[in-house]
Amino acid sequence: MRAFRAAVEAHDIDAVEALLAEDVVFTSPVVFKPYRGKAITAAILRAVERVFEDFRYERVIGEEGGRDHALVFSARVGDREIGGCDFLRLDESGRIDELTVMVRPLSGAQALQAAMAAQFERIAQEAQGAQAGTAG
Repeated sequence: MRAFRAAVEAHDIDAVEALLAEDVVFTSPVVFKPYRGKAITAAILRAVERVFEDFRYERVIGEEGGRDHALVFSARVGDREIGGCDFLRLDESGRIDELTVMVRPLSGAQALQAAMAAQFERIAQEAQGAQAGTAG
């Protein structure tokens, strides 16, 4: 999906958030239980933006106009190289309703988990703030 890729590569998380369905389901590479909702997913993606270095998409798999896409990426967390893939599923309106991220190798996933754990409190605050802003 071109809009998602362009927003991520431009480090424009507000634009990424605008592409998410309200009931998006985010499946993390390091947490078993999926996260549900736009606010928490956007907060997690903001944290990923803070911890990933040298992020770049290497290729996109999926048909133009299709509902399923895979975006293969590489990045670094600290001194660990990571390879991964963002799997996107679009709803009928073209919004992302499923986002699953997978990463490898295990040492990279462990570095990502540790870096994201350090972001947990900020993620929770950002998600709460976003939900409070939409409730009023």
